[in-house]
Amino acid sequence: MRISLIQQEYKGNKKDTLNHTISMIEKSKGELVILQELHEYEYFCKSEDTKYFDYAESFEEDVKFWANVSKKKNIVLITSLFEKVMDGIYYNTAVVFDKGKIAGKYRKTHIPDDPGFYEKFYFTPGDEIEPIYTSIGKLGVLVCWDQWYPEAARVMALKGAEILIYPTAIGWLMCPEDRVDELCEKENTKKEKEKMLNAWISVQRGHAVANGVYVIAVNRVGKEKDESGVLGGIEFWGNSFIFGPQGEEIVRGGMKEDIIEAEINLKKAKGIRKIWPFFRDRRIKLYECIKNRYC
Repeated sequence: MRISLIQQEYKGNKKDTLNHTISMIEKSKGELVILQELHEYEYFCKSEDTKYFDYAESFEEDVKFWANVSKKKNIVLITSLFEKVMDGIYYNTAVVFDKGKIAGKYRKTHIPDDPGFYEKFYFTPGDEIEPIYTSIGKLGVLVCWDQWYPEAARVMALKGAEILIYPTAIGWLMCPEDRVDELCEKENTKKEKEKMLNAWISVQRGHAVANGVYVIAVNRVGKEKDESGVLGGIEFWGNSFIFGPQGEEIVRGGMKEDIIEAEINLKKAKGIRKIWPFFRDRRIKLYECIKNRYC
């Protein structure tokens, strides 16, 4: 199966961004095409502002738009949209389309609240972790902050997910131009940047090995300023990747816009599980404590 990861910058407004995304999808060659987190807009969670809730008003319209793209291209397409259920309840939602039809959706379950990533202000946590059946396989779609949790990856794998997929928006904080910010200065040394990027890659690579599955992350690129002025903004580091079931790097992007593509073989993962039977040797009765906040 060929997979295409669409790694791109925000183009200043929704219309131009959508047009650019479509042009990249048209150039892609994958049966499965994956877009990054909240790909229609800037990463608006850099600050807390109620005006951004208006973005979710077009959710139903957006679903129809991307369904049509999936149908026209005859692909399985993974999108990441801002969903409104009612005033006061909004979700960070990945919608999966299978050749024009909605195969399923996943609402982000782990919601961060850190400087520059104020997502708890916007998103209600999702309440289920379930794979999505498609014509090309059983997909374990999670979103960004979910990447750091081995529990979410393991649950998806135990429920039969053949690929773990993470639409993502992560990067380094940019320091404000008009003042010194100690936190920002500390996080922007070359050494700290490398540590953060390597941690992000390493934890997901571990999910691939521990669960015997392919792991895919699609991250945005570009510098986005913080309009509130509290932070300088975020420099998104890209590095979208595909890891195989033994943690082997199949493909990895850089920090520029790109269509990152590779072939994978789902039968390979099944073979790996037979020689590395981690699921067989799990000591289930000893894990009760993990269901508590702390032990």
